[in-house]
Amino acid sequence: MSRLFMFEKPLGMRDTLPGLYETKSIARDAIKSEMKRWGFQFIETPALEYYETVGTASAILDQQLFKLLDSQGHTLVLRPDMTAPIARVAASKLLKEDLPLRLAYSANVYRAQQREGGRPAEFEQIGVECIGDHTISADGEVIALLISSLREVGLPKFQISVGHIGFVQTLFQQILGTEERAQALTKYLYEKNYVGYREHVKNLALSSIDKQRLLDFLKLRGGEEVLSFANDIIENESGREALSQLQQLWEIVVAFGEEDKLKFDLTLISHMSYYTGIVFEVYSHAVGTPIGNGGRYDLLLEKFGKATGATGFALYLDRLIEALGGVSEETPMTCILFSDERRQEAYTVAKERRAIGEKVVLQDINGVKNIDACTNQYTDIVFLIGKAGRGS
Repeated sequence: MSRLFMFEKPLGMRDTLPGLYETKSIARDAIKSEMKRWGFQFIETPALEYYETVGTASAILDQQLFKLLDSQGHTLVLRPDMTAPIARVAASKLLKEDLPLRLAYSANVYRAQQREGGRPAEFEQIGVECIGDHTISADGEVIALLISSLREVGLPKFQISVGHIGFVQTLFQQILGTEERAQALTKYLYEKNYVGYREHVKNLALSSIDKQRLLDFLKLRGGEEVLSFANDIIENESGREALSQLQQLWEIVVAFGEEDKLKFDLTLISHMSYYTGIVFEVYSHAVGTPIGNGGRYDLLLEKFGKATGATGFALYLDRLIEALGGVSEETPMTCILFSDERRQEAYTVAKERRAIGEKVVLQDINGVKNIDACTNQYTDIVFLIGKAGRGS
């Protein structure tokens, strides 16, 4: 084996060292506890799924899928997201009662990277899916839970941007006339390339009024007042229905007392093509990309034979840890250094301390080459060396 492959990892894969692992574990446990308090139940799905089902339903670009063949020749994928696998489980095994499902997960997902750029190919998501509820109340509930989860984990400053896929699609198709032309303009929103968007609009064969409507669209960011401005731009009932849903969402978030965390951004577009209605992203000032996102996906379950509404969100745990300030300080840990004569005593002391919640390392003195290094590594050192009564 060459030295390169002995120490290198596949593109986008990462090792998680003890400090980061512990930090992620604390954050994960806090969020999971909050989700459970809101009545969401955790499930697990396989890391491998069939390409023809979850792979094609996931809305992740085909070139980002990790594919392999099983012994029967079926194409498998490493799950690229969690929403599609949970939709599969819900449609096949859980949606048998006329009651909404509240499901949660914490799992790694896999998306292949084409070039090195610091982006992970394997990363952990923790999130929820509310399945079987068409009401805007469900959208408001998951947003309120998102806010509550971030507070629970100790993130002091964050903002949620909310848009509506239906509003953008309706406005663009109404003005541009064809889906192809609408998608060409939408691409600039995906990339958040607003300079390119403006240049594209200026070169379109449209009336000056319609061009101005498309340029004014970029200004639709802010508080509740944005919905009134948007109503002046849209000209059909489908678009106004989208705005009505956003107004309902605002009132629900106000009822939760969380309106200070929510801003409207009607230019918001998700790369996940299965979203059909309200969409949102959550940002922290410490991270340049969203630390979480979500929205409504009322058509996804139809791909698995069930027609029902659904909404949810996912947090990117690594980005959340970055927003929290990175790896936290190490928790206090005691090391008991013992000699052969006092082994039993050391084991007894360690057991007693662990029983009251302390973290304790047992270390045979014969296995330590540098006592000073050992002393620097642990918060406290207990020496049980030599005959009883002689050690400290």
